[in-house]
Amino acid sequence: MANHTSAEKRIRSSETKRTLNKYQGKTVRNTVKNFRGTDDKEVLAKDLPKVVAQIDKLAKKRVIHKNKAANLKRKMMKKANAVQK
Repeated sequence: MANHTSAEKRIRSSETKRTLNKYQGKTVRNTVKNFRGTDDKEVLAKDLPKVVAQIDKLAKKRVIHKNKAANLKRKMMKKANAVQK
């Protein structure tokens, strides 16, 4: 148990941040999963900027690693380009 008020506050704020990061990470994972399951090029072209923006936000806030973000974006771009041809 925490002995100082600052430590108690850190515990509360860490729990809040962990919950938010968990929610945002799960949301992006679901979005990426739906994106990968789609073969309609209009939907892919419309959703690609939104998904990329979500991934960039997570990487900026260090919820996911920047290299993981780059790998996810690369794979999605590759899929979108393959479908459009």
